[in-house]
Amino acid sequence: MAIDYDPFSAAVRQDPLPIYKRLRDEDPVHYMEPYDAWALSRFQDIWDASSNDDLIAAKGTTPAQLLTKDQPVAPMLNVMDPPLHTQLRSVIRQCFMPRHVRSLEPIARRLANDLLDEVADRDEFDAIGDFAARLSVASACLAIGLPIEDGPHLTELVQGFFHHDPDSGGVTEKGLASLAELTAYCEDQIKAFRKSPTDAPQGLPRLATFEIDGRRFSDADAASHVSMLVIGGSETFPKVLASCLRRLWEYPDQRAMLVADPSGIVDAFNEVLRYDMPTQFLGRTVKRDLELHGRTLRAGQAVIFLYASANRDEREFEDPDRFDIRRRAPRFLSFGAGHHACLGTHVARMEGKVCLEVMLKRFPGYEVDLDRATRFRTEFVQGFSSLPVRVR
Repeated sequence: MAIDYDPFSAAVRQDPLPIYKRLRDEDPVHYMEPYDAWALSRFQDIWDASSNDDLIAAKGTTPAQLLTKDQPVAPMLNVMDPPLHTQLRSVIRQCFMPRHVRSLEPIARRLANDLLDEVADRDEFDAIGDFAARLSVASACLAIGLPIEDGPHLTELVQGFFHHDPDSGGVTEKGLASLAELTAYCEDQIKAFRKSPTDAPQGLPRLATFEIDGRRFSDADAASHVSMLVIGGSETFPKVLASCLRRLWEYPDQRAMLVADPSGIVDAFNEVLRYDMPTQFLGRTVKRDLELHGRTLRAGQAVIFLYASANRDEREFEDPDRFDIRRRAPRFLSFGAGHHACLGTHVARMEGKVCLEVMLKRFPGYEVDLDRATRFRTEFVQGFSSLPVRVR
């Protein structure tokens, strides 16, 4: 029976894993006629395509707008191709390198403890709103070079950008309005920096001073890139941490291992990233005709990489539906692959390590109230939007 896969359908948004398995087994290069687009679902196919810029181009394929054919309102790094992408990425990535991230870890650890101090007298707290989201946006501000006190406002704007209307696909009017407000905020920050520049090794200063062919970005274009860093640096991590707390609560033997020996926390965080990846897909445009599994992907067609499917691929992972913090998978696609791999990989792992170490030390017997948790389900992102955690 033919597979009817539509990432915008209610059934797929509710539980995409069953149809991902069917796609991997029966139709790994799936044509979506309504969108004149293809979906790749197997790990190796996505890994290869992600790493070969000669086959797949980034231009014009933002994640949420890919299939609806809406284009980004301004240029962003994730929809650029070489050579500009290569030059710009090499500049921005310096503020996300391990050495710089290590300098942020003591600050993140202090903030994590301060946030848990605030909830220590309560019976329960929201793992996202009271903890992970606040730490994540603060870390993003530190890495980018934005005032940390603006974190709550930025969180509100990012959440608004991801506003979802179940009756339509892609970005909503509220989402576009939130993005416009976020970009305007970032543009104000760019203008302020250019009036009083510094040599701070952060994302915003690097974008404000970046030159190509002797010309700098306009305030608006630099702000668009800063907006992308804010969104990428603050939206996904809270969902991953909530999944960490949920899975370790569901598997108390594995949680006990980490309480006894925290050295395995990074491995546990990586396994949750594989098992419960929030980002369902990213997209590209076919640069030239490509043959794959007997199908022909034509130049100019869109193609989506189903990362969450690839991370459950039996061809790559032994018993992929088993949650095992000792797995130590040599590779997975939760941070993408190739030249468009996530810039914030080291920041995310640092945040995960710090949050789990602090949480398990202070509240090793915490419990999760799944019945009162709320979920965020769109074609692009899946995860918790709130997760009550009981600590008494």
